[in-house]
Amino acid sequence: MRRRLITSTLAVVLVVIAVFGVSLVLVETRTITSSAQESVDSDALRLVSIVESRLVGGEPVNPDILAEQGDITRHAVIRIPGRGPIEIGEPPSGSVIRGTAEGEPNITVTVEESHSSVTREVGRSLLIIGAVALLAVVAAVLLAVRQANRLGSPLTDLAETAERLGSGDPRPRHRRYGVPELDRVADVLDASAERIARMLTAERRLAADASHQLRTPLTALSMRLEEITVTEDLETVKEEASIALTQVERLTDVVQRLLTNSRDPRTGSAVVFDLDEVVKQQLEEWRPVCRSAGRAIVCSGRQGMRAVGTPGAVAQVLAALIENSLMHGGGTIAVRTRVTGNQAVVEVTDEGPGVSADLGARIFERAISGRNSTGIGLAVARDLAEADGGRLELLQLHPPVFALFLSRVAKKRKDEKPTVR
Repeated sequence: MRRRLITSTLAVVLVVIAVFGVSLVLVETRTITSSAQESVDSDALRLVSIVESRLVGGEPVNPDILAEQGDITRHAVIRIPGRGPIEIGEPPSGSVIRGTAEGEPNITVTVEESHSSVTREVGRSLLIIGAVALLAVVAAVLLAVRQANRLGSPLTDLAETAERLGSGDPRPRHRRYGVPELDRVADVLDASAERIARMLTAERRLAADASHQLRTPLTALSMRLEEITVTEDLETVKEEASIALTQVERLTDVVQRLLTNSRDPRTGSAVVFDLDEVVKQQLEEWRPVCRSAGRAIVCSGRQGMRAVGTPGAVAQVLAALIENSLMHGGGTIAVRTRVTGNQAVVEVTDEGPGVSADLGARIFERAISGRNSTGIGLAVARDLAEADGGRLELLQLHPPVFALFLSRVAKKRKDEKPTVR
């Protein structure tokens, strides 16, 4: 592009120089020729005037006096009736410029100048015009190179930015070049880079969330299937298979929920549901895992509560809290349900060492973990809780108490009573 820009600029300048240069040469040549002719005619008239005045005064007329008095440096011939021609200077060779003037009585003066003087003057003018044209060409080349660099470098830079985007590096460069069209292209590329970065972040986040959220349910499902393979009791097989099918349905719901949340974390599909069913489901799912880890899980509190939310999302939140207690806590895992105002609260606690003070303020941030874990579970759980209008909080550090707050249906049911399960 640089070469084409320089070549095109130089071609335009050369065309302009050719058109105006030829015109200027023609005009200058004509002007110099006309000036030389006028000068010769002026010398002839001056000589006629001098000769007439000397003849009237009876003064002698000779070449030296006429040349000195008329300041004549060209060749001149004066013809006076009754006398021979009077010549001043040497006759020029080659083509001449001739001027003639007549006076009284029948005086004729002819002044001649060699055309070579005009040719020399035209040559000097051509040299000046050529020097100016050369300077114009040099200036045009320098300007074209500067302009080519000004346009070429940004285009190369934009091409590198596009190549970086294609290679998977979506960082915007935020460079501007002072050229509106190029700055517009840079704006579009930066906006595209930001969109690609958001998409890649969402994809990575979805992959990490799916890996984290599906790991434990799949482990529990695997344990159910193992129990089916080792038992010969048909009733036990049917029961375990039924629970396994329920867990498969939950896994499907988890995947659907993750996909929905990855598109828009604020999207919720809250409904009125039976909180007991969700809590019971989690207890059944996590008891085999806790038993294999030598831990126990118990539930106590209110029964018969109806809350507003998405059952699948609430189940995922409780699963994240129970898994967190299983990984980082100790002793018995306790799930308690209670009522506060118009909210239903589900608390999960254990008998472990709890959460450190410096970690407590950031416990729900991504990649924050007290041990070598991903630090994703609690962050995903809070997002799921807030998507349906609830909230997830750490109420106590020692022992750790996590609480899920959900909107509760105002009408109380008759079977709602304290119970221990």
